[in-house]
Amino acid sequence: MLRTVSMLMTALTLILMVAGCGQSDQKEASPMENTLKSGLFTEHFDTTERPQDNFFMHVNGTWIKNAVIPSDRTSDGAFYELREKSRSDVKTIIDELAARTDLKAGSDEQKVADLYNSIVDTARVNDLGLEPLRTQLEAIDSISNKSEMSRWLARSQKTGGGAPFFLFVGIDDKDATRYIPNLWQGGLGLPDRDYYFNEDESFKSIRAAYIQHLEKMFRLAGWANPARTARTIMDLETDIAKLHWTNVENRNSEKTYNLTSVAAQVEKSEGLDWAAYWDEAGVATTYDLNICQPSFIEGFAQLFGETNLDTWKSYMRWNLLNSYAGYLSSDFDDQNFEFYNRTLSGQQEQRPRWKRGVDGVNGVLGEVVGKVYVSRHFTPEAKVRMMQLVENLRSSFGAAFDDLDWMSAETKAEAHRKLAAFTPKIGYPDRWKNYDGLEIKNDDLVGNIRRTNLFNHEDDLAKLDEPIRTWEWGMTPQTVNAYYSPSRNEVVFPAAILQPPFFNIEADDAVNYGGIGAVIGHEMGHGFDDQGSHYDGDGNMRNWWTEDDLKQFAERSKRLVEQYSGFEVLDGLFINGELTLGENIGDLSGLSISHRAYQMSLKENEAPVIDGYSGEQRFFLGFGQIWRGKYTEEETRNRVATDVHSPAAFRPIGSLANFTPFYQAFDVKEGDKMYLTPEKRVHIW
Repeated sequence: MLRTVSMLMTALTLILMVAGCGQSDQKEASPMENTLKSGLFTEHFDTTERPQDNFFMHVNGTWIKNAVIPSDRTSDGAFYELREKSRSDVKTIIDELAARTDLKAGSDEQKVADLYNSIVDTARVNDLGLEPLRTQLEAIDSISNKSEMSRWLARSQKTGGGAPFFLFVGIDDKDATRYIPNLWQGGLGLPDRDYYFNEDESFKSIRAAYIQHLEKMFRLAGWANPARTARTIMDLETDIAKLHWTNVENRNSEKTYNLTSVAAQVEKSEGLDWAAYWDEAGVATTYDLNICQPSFIEGFAQLFGETNLDTWKSYMRWNLLNSYAGYLSSDFDDQNFEFYNRTLSGQQEQRPRWKRGVDGVNGVLGEVVGKVYVSRHFTPEAKVRMMQLVENLRSSFGAAFDDLDWMSAETKAEAHRKLAAFTPKIGYPDRWKNYDGLEIKNDDLVGNIRRTNLFNHEDDLAKLDEPIRTWEWGMTPQTVNAYYSPSRNEVVFPAAILQPPFFNIEADDAVNYGGIGAVIGHEMGHGFDDQGSHYDGDGNMRNWWTEDDLKQFAERSKRLVEQYSGFEVLDGLFINGELTLGENIGDLSGLSISHRAYQMSLKENEAPVIDGYSGEQRFFLGFGQIWRGKYTEEETRNRVATDVHSPAAFRPIGSLANFTPFYQAFDVKEGDKMYLTPEKRVHIW
């Protein structure tokens, strides 16, 4: 997925002089050429930064220096600006519904209005305090043995109360015609296993703050022995974290595919009563099962058996409180914000309640408001233009395969078959999600969230007996993002990302290819990155490579890992090149494939000069501006530890340093900071 971070640019002839492109090399633009829109955000350029030394700062530096991250966010940039715009657009839709008094009970419109009102009604939320969790807390207190606790683990997950591992339904990686249940590790209150073990002072400080947070939450809840219980929870979570696979291990699609059956798992009842768990979860023993991290599940079952029941009761109380803290009265909500947002991420203020209300509606009923969103903010012309771009990128990718000198004809044929089978989804679903059966009340926020979690759980289980839902989307139309699904072999581009700086229907092609073209190429590239390349065109995990081609691909990937591992984000903090490999391949693929598509689109015609820039230069400037973004220091550290994407600044820097046409467009020479010798440049696709 392109879950990224962001993009954008000042005065023009001066920039080219500072960039070293050579003023004398520029063409004088004709009056006709000057009527075209470049699509560049030149006001964000920093002319004191040479593109040959730091292209990210050259394109985005003025914005980086002047922008102040809003106090209710931990990051800012092009992605985030578009997300704010999308949120505002959705708020207009919701406000119109929330103001109506004629909505039919049980209608989707009534659900949207009442869910939003239940979130923004802070007076009622504050009056209720901890009361909305009372029934579930009493249920935990009444648990008398490990078998009942095994059952509670499933019940808690169904209703969103937290769990030490997660049950989800997904497409079978080796049989893309069916769904199967999966188990995935969980159970941590901190973002990642390394937060429990890293001896850097920043991590030690976070661990100390977490224990204080636990104690404060327990005091607010009025629970006995808050300090001792906080220590107990921290010790148990540390034991759970010891069992966790690393983020790098979890990226390995082969290692996380371990097919067994529910029946076989039931037989392994040492420590944890799996029969009770699966019965409560509603999953029959007749189904096959994938256990993503077998050593975690085995280790957890043993830990479950060795740890006393009272400790597990305290742990599950905490999971329930932690999961719902943001929906409770302001004392719980504020303390939850203090640790998870301010301490962990550097966010200074809570988001306004209306933003949280919009996000809640998007998360629960996103396709209801999505229908209205696309009718107002996405034109048929944009969809047609996007489909054309996708097909141009597909053709470009195919031509790239043909030109590879390191891949055999046998593997190329398989790659072509997979590429031809790609399914593009643009803008919005052809079929919308059905929310029948979901009950939403305007005065029951916690109940709304609990019922939504149960609704989604039951909807997931229903897939086990259905054909693949090819119409289903993993994002709403108003989401500013995109993704590739290997098991579906599809690339998906929601409507909200199809606007400047990514896509401008009124702009010249160069910047659109550098922007949304690179995004399309990025998502297609995931089909051929270090993990997506394990899947064939039907979505099945299968090796379609010759042994020698696989070695060649692995060698190129290894060099990319080494490059990115050398990027220092903060003093002493480096990118994890293994964790970010798939996204880095996606960025490099998107750049090279989109550039080729742009050249093909010219059909040997010369691109016009616009705003003093050649077509080649505008393409790369368009690519650089989509990554404009900055984060708080705390958020930066969090992302480097957990995010599969490289920080924003290094996405264009890392890709462009490997791409020879960039050197030609901006006259990059030996001695420039972005210069890599030709033999060190990584070329994959």
